[in-house]
Amino acid sequence: MREFPPFRLDPVNQCLWRGEGPAEERILLAPKAFAVLRYLVEHPGRLVTHEELLEALWPKTYVQPEVLKSHVTAIRAVLGDDARRPIFIETLSRRGYRFIAPVTEDASARSSRPTNLPEAVSELIGREAELGEVTALARAHRLVSLVGAGGIGKTRLGLEVARHLLPRFPDGVFVAELGPLSSPELVPTTVASVLGLTHVAGTASPERVAGAIRAKRLLLVLDNCEHVIDAAAGMAETLLRAGPSVSLLATSREPLRVAGEYIYRVPSLDVPAEDPQDMEDVFRYGAVRLFVSRAHAAEPRYVAEGPVLAATAAICRRLDGIPLAIELAATRIAGFGVAGVAARLDDRFRLLTGGSRTLARQQTMRATLDWSYDLLSESERVVLRRLGVFVGPFTMDAASAVAAGVDIPASEVAESVANLVGKSLVSADLGGALVHYRLLETTRAYAREKLIGVAEFDHFAQRHAEYLRDLFEHAEAELETRPTAEWLSVYRPHVDDLRTALDWAFSPSGDVGVGVALAAATAPLWTHLSLLTECRARVEQAIAALGRQVPFDPRRDMRLYLALGHVLLQNRQASARPEANAALTKALELADITDDGRYRLAALYGLYLARFFTGEYRNALNLAEKFRTVAADTAARSDVPIGNLLIGLTLHVLGDQPGARRHLEPLVGAHFVTARPSHISLYQYDQRVTLECYYARVLWLQGFGDQARRLTEKLVDYARTIDHRRSFLYTLLLATCPIAVFVGDLTTVEHHVRLAFNLAARHAIEMWNGWAQCFEGVVLIKRGESHAGSQLLQSALERLPAPGFHHHVSLLLPELAAGLGGAGQIAEGLVVADTALARAEQTEAGWCLAELLRTKGELLLLGREPTAVATAEQCFHQALDVARRQGALSWELRAATSLARLWRGQQRVDQARKLLAPVYRRFTEGFATADLIAAKALLAQFVER
Repeated sequence: MREFPPFRLDPVNQCLWRGEGPAEERILLAPKAFAVLRYLVEHPGRLVTHEELLEALWPKTYVQPEVLKSHVTAIRAVLGDDARRPIFIETLSRRGYRFIAPVTEDASARSSRPTNLPEAVSELIGREAELGEVTALARAHRLVSLVGAGGIGKTRLGLEVARHLLPRFPDGVFVAELGPLSSPELVPTTVASVLGLTHVAGTASPERVAGAIRAKRLLLVLDNCEHVIDAAAGMAETLLRAGPSVSLLATSREPLRVAGEYIYRVPSLDVPAEDPQDMEDVFRYGAVRLFVSRAHAAEPRYVAEGPVLAATAAICRRLDGIPLAIELAATRIAGFGVAGVAARLDDRFRLLTGGSRTLARQQTMRATLDWSYDLLSESERVVLRRLGVFVGPFTMDAASAVAAGVDIPASEVAESVANLVGKSLVSADLGGALVHYRLLETTRAYAREKLIGVAEFDHFAQRHAEYLRDLFEHAEAELETRPTAEWLSVYRPHVDDLRTALDWAFSPSGDVGVGVALAAATAPLWTHLSLLTECRARVEQAIAALGRQVPFDPRRDMRLYLALGHVLLQNRQASARPEANAALTKALELADITDDGRYRLAALYGLYLARFFTGEYRNALNLAEKFRTVAADTAARSDVPIGNLLIGLTLHVLGDQPGARRHLEPLVGAHFVTARPSHISLYQYDQRVTLECYYARVLWLQGFGDQARRLTEKLVDYARTIDHRRSFLYTLLLATCPIAVFVGDLTTVEHHVRLAFNLAARHAIEMWNGWAQCFEGVVLIKRGESHAGSQLLQSALERLPAPGFHHHVSLLLPELAAGLGGAGQIAEGLVVADTALARAEQTEAGWCLAELLRTKGELLLLGREPTAVATAEQCFHQALDVARRQGALSWELRAATSLARLWRGQQRVDQARKLLAPVYRRFTEGFATADLIAAKALLAQFVER
């Protein structure tokens, strides 16, 4: 602290103190105001310019001078300083400020206080918030216990708090180290000795110690209480009762459980998440800063940047932010390098050695955990070992189901888990409706090692897998009744345990039957989480075991084949088509055997998509109608609207926009199936997203651009709430971006492309990254950068995993053809247009036919061939005819605008006006969209002539 009477500046607690003793007052300032004051106080007597302050406190940020002035005004108000006659802060006009009061280090208070506190040998890193919180608690409570796992840094934090509190206690601050004690009876003697009570040390008791210091104002730190917990608790309680002046700070792996105790659970250091975006500011995490500091001390050539920094963050994450583990790992980089340390964490107890030479229990992580393990009762040891099979959070029911047995009943498991929480070997999350428990990874590795040591690992790994199998078979039933967000909040946390259980089940010592059942039961979760690659691997592994090792079960096998078929459809490689069709056909056969209506419909839906994705639109329409018929025969009939949706979107692609609208419009706003969480596992995407994507396109085609844009904007808001990544990406790239391109809103396209890039990269979903790149190319073309845009778009289209021709691609091909034409590659553009036209006619994908014809006409005009004008005019007429037949007013406007522009150049102005004006007048909205603006401008030119 720095003093400028009557104030003391406290950088730890980010505050000022005024006065002494009981009259001491804490004064808070806004964080930036405090930072300004601290900087001035740390540079007393000299001019600190405005520029220096701004650079120090707001680096690389523009801040208006008035902001700095307002902070100084606030500081003066707190200090009672007058700017005209200052005693603290002097203003030098237009230059800066000078702190003119004398400033001294607050060392005299400490030197005058008796203490046995050791000097800090290194900086306390990453504990700024905890230091402030515990210091404040110790001012407010007479007994504060720092509780936490071994190696979490309780002692280091407690001693630093004690150093900061030294000025408050005129009779001193003392630390009694209880760790070395071999007997609880030595606690009173140890305390008496550190307090200098030589006259009672020989015959010390809690009462005699308390009587000797009852009138003194001092702080006693009881360090490492856990192995003498009852004696330490008795000592603390006696001291508290003896008088009001003595304060206590205890460190322990479990609470003292005495009256008046305030428990502060010391958390791990903050660690960065696995999200790559966290790498942008990774040094804000205390765990990383600690590792970097210790690593550099061990190996001066260590530089935390690039891959080294990424590996550092991964190490800190794997070590759960435990300071001792991080310090031990950092010292090993001199021998293994950062990547080598990261690779050796699976054998962490061999790696994490070389700690304190003077404190045996902190020489290795194993020694630290051995110390805690040896203090447990036998039942607590048994339960801790068995909990080692859990990887992620677990409930008390889960712990009882796995760990209970003939030797230890469920009630004793529950009691042991509660005790393990109290002893900081298990952490508890009380934030939700259910309490969730978790072992830190290092503790879990230790427990697993102990479980293997007593030859019980496979037995309890099987119990763990069976528990998860039963849990997720129940979870599938809940898909019909539980809201999606709630369902995911309950079952998503089990992902790491599922992976571990499935890996064990299919291992040589595992149980393949349990693994197959578990793979079938968990397919809906993988689908909801968009983890399709993992879903495919797990399901294929299970299907490979059918028959050979696992008896036939039609319901289980039906779920496996359906999951495989749907995953292969999302792959969309041509080679996956036969496999997907075979899997879905098998799923349909098994659904018929079991008479399962839901899975029959889901299999039909998959077979429909298989036809739809490959351009077999008439066959897809037949399957859509069959789906609706089958749905109508089910008791609930709740999936009949899905059949209407499939019919409607197929009619849209076939070019029947009025028919598509008749089927889609009644469904909008009805939330027809999205209220059932199971619809994503059965139908792969949120069906409201699918519906409104196609309905928006139909609206735009029919001339309702404003309605289409509003619909997709609301759809984005909805998709953010459903917690399904693929549905959100679908919304951004296949619903919102196309409509934004159609209406000419390139800013919205750019915004959603950035969102999609970030989401696809974060979750490694390559296909959607390709779609985002497509629209990035379209934006460049629209902005006049035809060469760069067409190259980017063409490259992205080649990367898209599409079997043959995907109907979504057809909306991008006119843009590519136009971009190639704008770049002077007219022949290449015509090839794109002709190829797309041939495919559209072959598959009857009429919805884009008019635009492809119009685009071809525009390209022909760019080529200036002798017959180009006549052929282009023919293309425009054909486009008009197609658009009119389909009821596609927007395509009709584009074709009419192109033809009218051609006629204007041929001096056929009256004919051009008569063509374009009636089409323009049929619009009732969308007058601020690009096509209508262009048409209006062209009509205005006709009037001027």
